[in-house]
Amino acid sequence: MTAPQIYVLFPGTAREALGFYAEVFGGELSLFTYRDFGREDGPADAIAHGVLSGAVAVAGADAAAGEATFRSEGLMLSLLGTAEPATLHQWFDRLAGSGRVVDPLGPKPWGASDGQVIDRHGLHWLIGYESGQ
Repeated sequence: MTAPQIYVLFPGTAREALGFYAEVFGGELSLFTYRDFGREDGPADAIAHGVLSGAVAVAGADAAAGEATFRSEGLMLSLLGTAEPATLHQWFDRLAGSGRVVDPLGPKPWGASDGQVIDRHGLHWLIGYESGQ
């Protein structure tokens, strides 16, 4: 791996959340349950480890009893210039469904286009591109 990867501890919603990101970004999703890993510190069908591989990589699991779950302030996941503008707009719109648009994706005074959205699982995304892209 050449860059940090997002790894989120979900409050029992890892299967749904990682499936949502697979719908948004495409790619290949692999899910492993607590049962698969021989864990007994949570429900057998809870996700012990899940990975979405593709254009956008996201990984995560269901938090075990007593573990803290994802919470964030002052952090955005940046997808600036990571795909063609049409794809970035699609991703933004999909993340915004059942989420909250913080700043619409569109042209900004400095010449680039960007926007911010917090998806329904609480991840805050910064998505955009340069005007010549």
